[in-house]
Amino acid sequence: MPSDSARSRRRTPPLRRTVGTLLAAAAVLITSACSGTAHPDEGSSRSAAYKLTDRTPAAAGNIGSFTWSIYAEPTSIDYAYAFDYPPNQILSNVCESLLRWNPDLTMSPNLASSYSNPTPTTWVYKIRPQVRFHDGTVLTAQDVVASLRRHLDPAVGSAWANSFRNVKSIATSGPLEVTVKLKKPDSTFNQEMAASPGTVESAATLAKEGKNYGSPKGGVNCTGPFSFGSWTPGQSLVLRKFDGYWNPKLKAKARQVKFVFLSDATTRVNAFQSGEVDGGWMVPADAYDQLRSSQAGKLYFGRNTTVADEVVGDLKGPLGDTQVRKALLMAIDRKGIVKAGVGGVGEVADSLVTDNMWNNVPAATRTALLKDIPRYSYDPAKAKKLAKQAGVHGQRIVIATSPLDSQTTIITQAVAQAAKAIGLNPKIDTLSPEKYSTLFTDPAARKGIDLFLTFWYTSITDPLDMYGSLETGVFTNYGGWSNKDFDKAVEQAVGTYEPAAHAEANAKAQQIALRELPWLPLYTQPVSVFLGNRITGVQPSIAYLYYPWAAEIGAKG
Repeated sequence: MPSDSARSRRRTPPLRRTVGTLLAAAAVLITSACSGTAHPDEGSSRSAAYKLTDRTPAAAGNIGSFTWSIYAEPTSIDYAYAFDYPPNQILSNVCESLLRWNPDLTMSPNLASSYSNPTPTTWVYKIRPQVRFHDGTVLTAQDVVASLRRHLDPAVGSAWANSFRNVKSIATSGPLEVTVKLKKPDSTFNQEMAASPGTVESAATLAKEGKNYGSPKGGVNCTGPFSFGSWTPGQSLVLRKFDGYWNPKLKAKARQVKFVFLSDATTRVNAFQSGEVDGGWMVPADAYDQLRSSQAGKLYFGRNTTVADEVVGDLKGPLGDTQVRKALLMAIDRKGIVKAGVGGVGEVADSLVTDNMWNNVPAATRTALLKDIPRYSYDPAKAKKLAKQAGVHGQRIVIATSPLDSQTTIITQAVAQAAKAIGLNPKIDTLSPEKYSTLFTDPAARKGIDLFLTFWYTSITDPLDMYGSLETGVFTNYGGWSNKDFDKAVEQAVGTYEPAAHAEANAKAQQIALRELPWLPLYTQPVSVFLGNRITGVQPSIAYLYYPWAAEIGAKG
């Protein structure tokens, strides 16, 4: 995941989609960077078990404060390390990026009022005038340069350093203008400016706070609708409305938001039911039915870009044979997992990315590109035959898991059962959440592990956000898979801005990945959020990790 346990696509080791997805998943779902499968976008057929909500009822007015549950305390709220659910869902309301990723998964200007791409290796950002930081100082181009350059500094060790791998220089080119020069064309760089990589902080604050920046002591000083208030380690973090916020459409309706750290899933659900907290993201799946009938509030589902995958961590063992991987996937009862693990709130995944990742591609083109992707229907008999042909004779495979929640347990048991059914000898290795997260950050920890679970989401609306993580030699390519044609397709997609050609290269990479199955796609599920009876207004979407969702929450009529 992260975001994550294995979260990042082509990034350095941080903990987000992998650890985050793992932690996010760990406390709630399970582990680490995307989604693309059976439930595309609006209008598609999906299980009657749930429906997506674009926006909850609009707030009737302002509210003094509300309390929000969060499954883990952030280790830092420094944007350079915001690579997981806990820090990102807080920072999205405090700090802002040059561009904005919206709840409908589109991108729009933000602190940059406009941007241009005069040459394939040049991006120019016009900085919005008269925007103020929370300390009252005015945003300048120098602040933008200082903020972005941190990702290039090895001493910082940014979790997002890989997003800047093709950056040659970042400099002011006018009083309110910043120009980024690239070493070569990079189709994802500008998109990343709508997520954590594009975050802007006061240069003066960065210099003043130093190593205290992002800590309970140093806090942050950004431009969002809420400012950092206080942080009581082990208990809570408070945000306060920023009256000087520049965007009238997103001015906060609440004077204060209090995030309370509740690591136990049952405790969170009980807090929803009692009204102790007003809401929270990532509702434990085994509480869906309970909260649907709750008198304390309402459960909503929204757009997501997350796919639950089994990562093949050892390609030198029995799963090094592509035919065995295919057999295993066909033997996994993925519909059964969705039904038992998440109460039917999800869809079997035919891809490593969600269908909405292709929203920027014209419908006709999208249909043509994706019509022939390999699909692996549940067929135990065929799977067993395929495995037998591949020479599977009781070889041992180790499936790593962690006691995160019932959903994780159900998935692991189903995968082990499928492995046994095709002739393998599965062993489940249960690790602590902390040790499990090291599977995404330490190659040595993966030694002897054949499979491990991740919930991988994207931070941009582009399949490349996922497929770039599987290039040869990339840190997030956990099993060391390598395919020259795949690498070529990914690099072509990276270097191509033209939408149709970019999509074609992405589709080719997807075809190869699904044919070879370095990761086994299991299912997708929507974002979940619970709102108590006092509040409303949120737009349920994975974009809550970068969009100021709390600003839209106000009093219920």
